[in-house]
Amino acid sequence: MDAQQSSSSLEVEVVDFGPIVHGKVDLRPMTVFIGPSNTGKSYLAILLYALHRFFSGDDIGVFGFPRRAPFMRGQPDISPETVAALTELLRKAAADKLGRFEQRDLFLPDAVVALLRSQFDNLGAEAGSAIARYFGLNDAATLVRQGRNTQARLVLQHSLPNGEKTLTHTLLINARQTSTKFTIPEHLVLWDVPQSELASALPFTDAASPAAASDFGLFGFWGAVNLLMKWLVPGMVDSLRLPAFYLPAGRTGVMHAHTAIVSAMLERATMAGLEPAARTPMLSGVLVDFLRQLIEINSKLPYPHLPWRLDGVRDIDVQIEQSIINGEIRVSHSEVINYPRFTYRPNGWKADLPLLNASSMVSEMAPVVLYLRHIVMPGSVLIIEEPEAHLHPAMQVEFTRQLAKLAQDGYRVIITTHSEWVLEELSNIVQRSQLPEKDRAAVSESDAALSPEQVGVWLFRPKSRPRGSEIVEVKLGEAGLYDTGFDDVAIALSNDGANIFDRIRESR
Repeated sequence: MDAQQSSSSLEVEVVDFGPIVHGKVDLRPMTVFIGPSNTGKSYLAILLYALHRFFSGDDIGVFGFPRRAPFMRGQPDISPETVAALTELLRKAAADKLGRFEQRDLFLPDAVVALLRSQFDNLGAEAGSAIARYFGLNDAATLVRQGRNTQARLVLQHSLPNGEKTLTHTLLINARQTSTKFTIPEHLVLWDVPQSELASALPFTDAASPAAASDFGLFGFWGAVNLLMKWLVPGMVDSLRLPAFYLPAGRTGVMHAHTAIVSAMLERATMAGLEPAARTPMLSGVLVDFLRQLIEINSKLPYPHLPWRLDGVRDIDVQIEQSIINGEIRVSHSEVINYPRFTYRPNGWKADLPLLNASSMVSEMAPVVLYLRHIVMPGSVLIIEEPEAHLHPAMQVEFTRQLAKLAQDGYRVIITTHSEWVLEELSNIVQRSQLPEKDRAAVSESDAALSPEQVGVWLFRPKSRPRGSEIVEVKLGEAGLYDTGFDDVAIALSNDGANIFDRIRESR
């Protein structure tokens, strides 16, 4: 079972966050945010990215593997009864001989539930700092909607895989602090915990107290507890444990100028303490991650050698090169400093073209190809702002099809868009899924199909009282299209044109 299959859908509710007055979004394999500018689409997208990064370890390597678990917080007072409960829990898990990707159902003793509650309910300060960092802010309180309200509320809900219970986790952001409140279930599921890790943790919990357990070497009792917390976290936060990657708007500019941006950052870093900090601009965590991931791309590990590319997943990166870019995105590294150089080789050419000299369309699509080839894997969350940027309408349609194929292959895709072409093709993609298999082959692009349950379109619409925006789901209409409001613009333009034409004719 892959990461996509082992995760339920996640419902996120936000109140008084950024420009958003209220909204509730059910995240699906393909999630689309639409609406006028300045209504909070990017705010919610960045928030989702921040939550994924925080709960998957807050420090994701270039191939999407967590470098650390975000728990345990300190070494709280822990009773002998809790030590005994943890030891017994590990023994039960280790005795359950399951294969890779199979689940272990664990019923948690009261002492372990209390330990989990003490850990999760003290995450507020770290969660607030992480959220602020990804927005490029010093304080998460800046994200509270301006108005009479003094705090933002974020509510996360997901159902346990066995369907027994819905877990609700709440984050409150106000001027004083960010606080957290988690539902701790009595029953959790462990996914894909290596048997060797379970067995290795057992000796360190055999002693009756943490102090005695320290005799077992560097790993010690707290190492065993950390491992257990790491295994229990996925069941607590479900799909938020999945690694997430964010392709921000303005990718063309970053691809053209990333060398200069990184050089400036390094220069500023060497001058720390020599000039006022206020003169150093703060980059958002989203942009910093994007730059770092580009720099860490390893040209010596092209996609055929990545293990997750060997189980039938389509090469969407190659399909994008063939159907949109008409060429190949290539990476080489300086032998001196190992810094990447990105180039474009058009079909039929024998030499590479520096990306700086390629079209804006190529530069816009280059990071998508690079991420799919070197960084992102099925089960990951890929967030793309404005996928239509610098693309001809026909290419917007083609790119939408490729994104749908990613969702089919186990990726979770979130996009923000202003494009009617993207939404119309997405309508077709959902409509194709309604055809019987024998009839689908007769329509164009039959391999790009998603069911209505796999696609969620959410409209961010302005409100006057209270001032801000609200989020509502957009369903497919009777005509088989999403009612996005784009037609209203087209009708208004047509009416203006007809009125102007009539007046010109009357004036002659």
